[in-house]
Amino acid sequence: MTRFTQQELEAARDRLVPDVAAVGLHVLFCGINPGLMTAATGHHFARPGNRFWPVLHLSGFTPRLMKPAEQGELPSYGLGITNVVARATARADELTAEEYREGGRLLTAKVERLRPRWLAVVGVTAYRAAFGDRKAAIGPQEALIGVSRVWVLPNPSGLNAHWTAATMAEEFGRLRTAAAEG
Repeated sequence: MTRFTQQELEAARDRLVPDVAAVGLHVLFCGINPGLMTAATGHHFARPGNRFWPVLHLSGFTPRLMKPAEQGELPSYGLGITNVVARATARADELTAEEYREGGRLLTAKVERLRPRWLAVVGVTAYRAAFGDRKAAIGPQEALIGVSRVWVLPNPSGLNAHWTAATMAEEFGRLRTAAAEG
């Protein structure tokens, strides 16, 4: 894995990272926003401590553990990745309430256009902020976006100590089962 200096990571601040998406996916995963490592590499969930890729595999979404650089293979599994807020920051707490709300509006339009079976937002706090649903909890939501159902997953960041890779994989697995059922 490429090592970046702090200066190189800071240079990636505010950079945009293209979505990995297509029309009609089974699940469109939605992160909060790109971190600096993601922006520097151009690969989603690229920070070494992030558990997204291991949990994706442990839950059965992918047949093997993929690396962030292999994100382009996700659509072949019916999967994609986007973010609530497009700009890269070092920490999610650098985002404003308005950025979350605007991100929710833009995400809604994107989901209506792409029509995935499920939008899976990784992070209940981000979902609450983007969609104004203060009572949202982990799991399937009542709300629909166009024809797409919504599931809130735990944030796979290594900072989210409340969830282990195993317990996250169980929740991701519940979504995988629901997505397979249609």
